[in-house]
Amino acid sequence: MLDRYKQVCVIIGASHAGVYAAFALRKEGWEGKIILIDRDPNLPYHRPPLSKKFLVNGGEIEKFALKPLNSYHKAEIQLELGKNVQSVNGQEKHILLGDGNKLSYDKLILATGADAFVPPIPGLEVGKQIFTLRSAEDVKEILNGLAHCRQKQIAVVGGGFIGLEIAASLSQMGAQVCLIERELRLLSRVSCPEISDWFENFHAEKGVSIELGKELKHVKRSGDTFVLECKDGTEFSAEMIVVGVGVKVNLTLAKSAGLDTANGISVNGFMQTSIQDIYAIGDCSWHKNEAYGDMMRLESVQNAVEQAKIAASHICGNDKKLSNIPWFWSDQFDAKLQMVGLTTAYDKLCVRKESNSNSLSVWYFKGEKLIAVHAINHPKAYVLGTKFIKDGSILDQNKLQNPQIDLKPDLILA
Repeated sequence: MLDRYKQVCVIIGASHAGVYAAFALRKEGWEGKIILIDRDPNLPYHRPPLSKKFLVNGGEIEKFALKPLNSYHKAEIQLELGKNVQSVNGQEKHILLGDGNKLSYDKLILATGADAFVPPIPGLEVGKQIFTLRSAEDVKEILNGLAHCRQKQIAVVGGGFIGLEIAASLSQMGAQVCLIERELRLLSRVSCPEISDWFENFHAEKGVSIELGKELKHVKRSGDTFVLECKDGTEFSAEMIVVGVGVKVNLTLAKSAGLDTANGISVNGFMQTSIQDIYAIGDCSWHKNEAYGDMMRLESVQNAVEQAKIAASHICGNDKKLSNIPWFWSDQFDAKLQMVGLTTAYDKLCVRKESNSNSLSVWYFKGEKLIAVHAINHPKAYVLGTKFIKDGSILDQNKLQNPQIDLKPDLILA
């Protein structure tokens, strides 16, 4: 029988999921070695500020560290930063590092996340003055690129959360931002038209040029500027381009190990992959959400942290399964959007506009069941929505959407 003190758990990926898994293992009683590996050389840091505070203010990424360095030392977590993993041998239970060395493990956690997706559009290639944003180094390159723009004319490609956050941050920094989105509305994959319209108007008021229904056909360089040509013949000029259209999941290591994959690495309720000693957590995991009954892949800090705890608990012999209501947020200029639940199956909306307030909440229903709430500058709606979804409360939808009726449980519950 293997001495538990000699067991090794290797975690690949040191963002939120990987870091929280390492510390959760210690909390759950793992007494063996923990090795945390990441290709990023920086001490692991929070990712949400990259498109917001860190982009706007710059400085050192260390101020956004997930944990201070001494916390890793105290927990006896071995950090291997700035190192690439080439492959995983799931049968012989070892990984191959970029320098050719092999590292054996007893348990392996993949927290490999996702990389920025760049559409295969001629001329749209990351390089000189064309950027994506997924890491601290990306932010530094964007800031350097912005410093070389004479007119600060920036094109942001993509009208989802990351594109909107980047557009807001660059605009706050004095750039003339043109946001180009191929769909007919912003946030079309995750929200209703009312939310889309609110943010379109909001960004326009802040000086961002919003161009909807514009699908890029070609990007040409003309001197120090780019010409972005759309399929409808429209053209836009920019000195710099930032692409924020989404991500592609990192499945290379999972496939090298022979793991089952779909839209992510397939896992069970314990975050266990098709090979029992390998787990997958965070943005890369394809899992079933028990609250909604669907297979899904979620890109959120909350999901990463929850899955990290579940995986660590199971590795240490506990059988707690993942069962959570997803929640997300987005900060743009001085507006905060808070979201709880998933909107994929809604068939009815209640839109609540508060009197004398720059706030809006949208309540998504499937029949009589509340399944999601999106709240703009309205934390009370978000908090109550979260409670009602978890409790399975039935609401009086007519009262809910009446701004003359206070948003109080005793007034809006059916």
